[in-house]
Amino acid sequence: MNIVVVGGGKVGSTLVEQLSNEEHDITVVDVNQKVLTNISNRYDIVTVCGNGAAYPVQIQAGVEKADLIIATTSMDERNILCCMVAGQVGAKYTIARVRNPEYASHMQYLQDNLKLSMSINPEQEAAKEIMRILHFPAAIRVNQFMHDRVEMIEIRLSEGNPLVGLSLGEMKNRYSQNVLVCAVSRDGKSYIPGGNFILHQDDHITLLGSPADLNSFTKELIPSIRKVKNVMIVGGSRIAHYLCDMLAEHGVKTKIIDCDENRCRELSEQLPDTRIIHGDARDRELLQEEGVERMDAFISLTGLDEENIIASMYASSCGVPKVISKISDRDMARMVDRLGLDIVISPKTLTADLIVRFVRSIAYAGKNTVRTLYTISDGSIEVMEYFVDGDLPFIGKPLSDLPIRSNILIACIIRDGVPLIAGGSTSICQGDSVIVVARKGRLKSLADIV
Repeated sequence: MNIVVVGGGKVGSTLVEQLSNEEHDITVVDVNQKVLTNISNRYDIVTVCGNGAAYPVQIQAGVEKADLIIATTSMDERNILCCMVAGQVGAKYTIARVRNPEYASHMQYLQDNLKLSMSINPEQEAAKEIMRILHFPAAIRVNQFMHDRVEMIEIRLSEGNPLVGLSLGEMKNRYSQNVLVCAVSRDGKSYIPGGNFILHQDDHITLLGSPADLNSFTKELIPSIRKVKNVMIVGGSRIAHYLCDMLAEHGVKTKIIDCDENRCRELSEQLPDTRIIHGDARDRELLQEEGVERMDAFISLTGLDEENIIASMYASSCGVPKVISKISDRDMARMVDRLGLDIVISPKTLTADLIVRFVRSIAYAGKNTVRTLYTISDGSIEVMEYFVDGDLPFIGKPLSDLPIRSNILIACIIRDGVPLIAGGSTSICQGDSVIVVARKGRLKSLADIV
């Protein structure tokens, strides 16, 4: 596909990294030549310096021949205008990053009337991700498939966890719940494990199953886990704004600490159900006074990765059972696991995953295309949901009879709304949804499993 990305910032550069691995022809437009030079030094792309919303710049970037234009600049209005112009110039599909909470309530109206193919709000997506994690107290990551009929959660095997030392075959025999370990991260390496794989302490394991089975399984593993009722948030960011609205709907008591007095005033007006505290979250006495040790969850959402890490480390040392940190820098995110911080949120990665899923759906239209896509294990493994709506040579054949390629796992089949953990006797049929786990880049469509 011919793809034009307008904006080479954090989200734009993450997109270029993922899309270049998918072998698309990519052009990046940005007003900053230094940004373009940095990106072009790393990836085989075309760059155009200029305002991506301007007609002459779009012509120079070849938008009239583009299959897709993605506007990811820091200005919502410019992104919307860019997509409007691109639609007139001739781009087949348009995606705009729109972050302002004021637009969120009527985004569907804007999308329909401005003929946007898709709008992305990274902060809102991050808030949704955090909310899913808070709903599942044992998990450090939660993803959903097939309208929430199947969930995928990541947990860390801490000291004393009964799974430590078991092979996956032994785990299946010991526990009655119908769940599947579909990926394991250990010491910076990722695995798609088989039945003989033995679990170790501090492994990060990804489990797949129905919400009910996963709930029963994790309660059996970690009976002391408690429901989240009190939350402390550091940083009055857009993510915090969206998240507090969601928490209020579920009756969760929430407080935000922010050092910007004007921002505190804004939040006080916008979030009447949230307690807003003007102060510096680096002040240990302030955190103690506000009851950090009594919190069920602590979420650090400032604009500085380093500040989020320090605040989260302190909350963890105070015994807060669930600590979540927003970290934008990928290299820094890899380091925090060694610091004991399990739950890291990256809005740019969430956004890139959503856009890559959309790109695949239009690039391979009509070929049993991907409906849902998540990257796990630091991006090295992909989990994809496909809907079977076309002819495939292996329809109706048992999985044990198929020459399934290495590093590919058929994890689950949803048939008539009922999830089935896949086994050797399971077959794929027309109308099924199929969840597949694979090394990144191994699959473009469901047909690629063999």
